Amino acid sequence: MKAIKLLLGFTMAGTLMTSCYTEVILDDEFIEESSFNTAQVLQSYDLWYIDINATSGNGEVPFLQRAFTISFDNGKVYANNNIVGIGKTGNGYGINVGYFDALQGTVEIDHDVDGLWLLDVYAVNGNTLELHDDSSNTSYFLKGYQLNDFDFDMVFYENIHYLLQEYDAWEKTYTSQEGAINEFDDENFIQFLTGNDGDFFRSSIDEAGTSVNTLEWDFEGGYAIFDVENDETLKTLTLAYDFMGNDYFELYVINDSTIELYHPSSETVYEFKGRGYIQYLKSGKGSVDKKRKKTSNPIMKVERSRKKN
Repeated sequence: MKAIKLLLGFTMAGTLMTSCYTEVILDDEFIEESSFNTAQVLQSYDLWYIDINATSGNGEVPFLQRAFTISFDNGKVYANNNIVGIGKTGNGYGINVGYFDALQGTVEIDHDVDGLWLLDVYAVNGNTLELHDDSSNTSYFLKGYQLNDFDFDMVFYENIHYLLQEYDAWEKTYTSQEGAINEFDDENFIQFLTGNDGDFFRSSIDEAGTSVNTLEWDFEGGYAIFDVENDETLKTLTLAYDFMGNDYFELYVINDSTIELYHPSSETVYEFKGRGYIQYLKSGKGSVDKKRKKTSNPIMKVERSRKKN
């Protein structure tokens, strides 16, 4: 059965979201109901997680492409566009990014940056919606959660590569006394970027405390983040320097502005602090540059080398 375009009983299994719904048997493939019903369905969950990897079509709806979650509440639209602060910004809802008006089986969204959009609303199952843009024939799939049941940590670790890109640079603030001397000891700043040719980094040997705006970038190359088999919270980072070989690290997140890089070959621990936080929609640079894309981190079969304290 195809997705249903709005229904009176959104939860087909028989558990109704509110007393306003009337349970019906869904035999038709296309059911269009009232604007009241559309609004109720959109607001039946606190958060809608946008499964970017499930997106179909060759176009895009920019504000859906940008967001991790979207929420509809009394005519206002909220979104978590950043990994930094997710779960805390706006008490978990994110920032107000525009307004919506529920119509008959569709929703009209007036976005602060991206303007006016009219999207068809389909119910895929009891907690999944499809928002479809007819103009580009593109669909986004949203899974509903109540705020208290949403696993922000899961979203954080599944999208860790965006954390690295949400600061203008990362400044080295700590180097362990233990560990062999190596060339990475001299690099005090790292910048993680993305472009048409993929993800890349730049690093600088400028002294700690140097303004990000005046840094001179001494090295650059590509980088990759790997998931680790059977270890959900451990990531590994490979820096592939142009003409200089690779550096391999275990990547640990201390908090959303501090990361730890453990260099197994030298057994050195480094800590970096984010400098120049980019809040998307609050920054002209961020609102234009950052959009999510379909990704799947490769899996590395390794055991963590960093000894736990």
